[in-house]
Amino acid sequence: MVIIFVKKRGNIEMRKWWFAAAIAALLAGCQDEKAWHEQPKVVRHAPAHGDNIAVSSDGRYVYTANIDVDTVTIINAKTKTKEAEIPVGREPRQLALSPDGRTLYVSCMYDDEVDVVSLDKRTVVDRWKTGIEPFGIVTSPDGEEVYVANYRSGTVSVFDAESGKRTKDIQAGDRPRALALTADGRKLYVTQYLAAKVTVIDTKKRRAVKEIALAPSPDKADRKKSQGIPNTLEQIVIAPDGKKAYIPHLLTNIDTPIQFEETVFPAISVIDVTNDVELPDERKELFAAINVTDVHNETIIVSNPYDVAFSPDGGKAYAVMSGSEDLVVFDLRRGGKATQILRRIHGNNPRGIAISPDGKTLYVHNAMSHDLAVIKTGGKSPYAKAKQESGTIRLIAKDSLSPLVREGKTIFYSANSDEFAINITGNNWMSCASCHSDGDINGLTLMTAKGPRNVPSNILATKTGLFMWDGSRDDFTDYIHTVQGEMGGMTAIDPSKPLPPKVQHMFDAILAYLNDPRSFPVPKSPYRKADGSLTAEAKEGERLFNGKGNCLSCHGGEYFTDSVKAVGPDGKLTTANTAYLHDIGTANPKDRASKGDARARFTNPRTPKQWDTPTLRGVWATAPYLHDGSAKTIEEAIRRHRTKEVQTLTPGEIAAIAAYVRSLQ
Repeated sequence: MVIIFVKKRGNIEMRKWWFAAAIAALLAGCQDEKAWHEQPKVVRHAPAHGDNIAVSSDGRYVYTANIDVDTVTIINAKTKTKEAEIPVGREPRQLALSPDGRTLYVSCMYDDEVDVVSLDKRTVVDRWKTGIEPFGIVTSPDGEEVYVANYRSGTVSVFDAESGKRTKDIQAGDRPRALALTADGRKLYVTQYLAAKVTVIDTKKRRAVKEIALAPSPDKADRKKSQGIPNTLEQIVIAPDGKKAYIPHLLTNIDTPIQFEETVFPAISVIDVTNDVELPDERKELFAAINVTDVHNETIIVSNPYDVAFSPDGGKAYAVMSGSEDLVVFDLRRGGKATQILRRIHGNNPRGIAISPDGKTLYVHNAMSHDLAVIKTGGKSPYAKAKQESGTIRLIAKDSLSPLVREGKTIFYSANSDEFAINITGNNWMSCASCHSDGDINGLTLMTAKGPRNVPSNILATKTGLFMWDGSRDDFTDYIHTVQGEMGGMTAIDPSKPLPPKVQHMFDAILAYLNDPRSFPVPKSPYRKADGSLTAEAKEGERLFNGKGNCLSCHGGEYFTDSVKAVGPDGKLTTANTAYLHDIGTANPKDRASKGDARARFTNPRTPKQWDTPTLRGVWATAPYLHDGSAKTIEEAIRRHRTKEVQTLTPGEIAAIAAYVRSLQ
């Protein structure tokens, strides 16, 4: 700026001079602003996907969404130090970088919003309201649009990046979760988490144009070989050449009684992105494409695959196994099979992986220990071995969870047989989360010694009375029978005796996690009106629920169950009180009577006519229904009740009650 002093000028002349100077400065600023806006737009020319970790295009920074701490972290990749930790909304699940690298979009699951973070200012500058429980997120190649998967709403929202306006909601199937976008931005792939389908959205037409159902892996005579129904599609990542997409998930064998070596298997399915079909022969699974042996010539068992990263040239794929806490390396130039398993990534529960632009470094995001593991790839050679650097990089200043709750959550998601006071699983096969997907349901009915059992939700599980479908447990520590019989862990313990203090502490920690109100909030219902109130049909259903249907006789109180009344003379829950177990005519021909278990000294026998009353809060999100999963809808579950009141209800009245039940939250 140049300042000119003029003597003997009057006030009017001075005001005119200052006005002209101000106009000139304003015009100059406008020219600068115009010049800034006229800079060439940065356009991404590679496939993209949302994730809980991202690396800047120049490789200088690593960004993480710190799931239950409600922050995002910026790590300097060169110095391996944390530069910033930015508070965001509750439960940030995934993030996406704008193509110009100046903005970070964060899906905040429990606040139903996307937080927009300016990386220049390193703060949240805007918040966009989404559908219920946003999860996957990705930007268009030009950065003008942002796509968000709404897990509970069943939609993908399209946002205008400049205005923040939600311009479209696209139906995307059941529980849409992860997103991947082709390099040209024309096709958006959306995983349906439990349904094991991929919705293909035409971004120009703004609608779903195809649905790809992942095929079951066929049954085998050897039950210990990979087989079963695909579920829990954790991620979808398109290879650098844009021809294939990889989807890490589980296979669950529902044909035989639950046994840790025969029920849950890791898998990575492959989609042909050109023709939008699955390539079943290219699926990576145990004892086929995943078959790396140890020094004893035994296959190394890995579990809970979560995320995949490709080398820049597409020659290798790196997959993190969140349960067993391993890295599996696939050589895609030489048959696509696993060539290395890097055992025990430093840290707990690796859920995200990203690779540096030069392909030399992998960054692994550990969701439970909230730190970053750094692994050197070893280069392009097929004989190169990945090797992790010592230590990890701390991502957070303070944990939002108490030490006991964090420990319990870590155990719940872990299939690491070597990490705790005693193994919670046999030979790294499965975690609690292998059946209770992300802590909730998996939508499947598994065979047990007592008969078929629908996997229940953990939402409000510690608040609603007795445990198990037949109410055969009254203490959480009784789950040692599940750990021993189904997960293959803790087999050295006599369940009829008090547990050793360190083992009891593990159960106390898991219970603390399940009991923490932040762990499993009841999901908001998409069946309510926009203002959260009941629809007219649901109000009529409420009247019938409380009146003619007599549903309150079992589904009463704050939690819509009577199981909390199953107490003894001391006022404590007891399996001996069977007055609140009911026969509503829903027994399955495969159900078998039980003589009880050792933990209860066999004082808890059950018959196929004794069923615990489940809570109805959030039940809209837990299909299928009944203990054997035989009712696909709430209407069907109501009709199956063999009570005199239900038998008098008309189809319209049943529909109204179902509308009310779907609204409970």
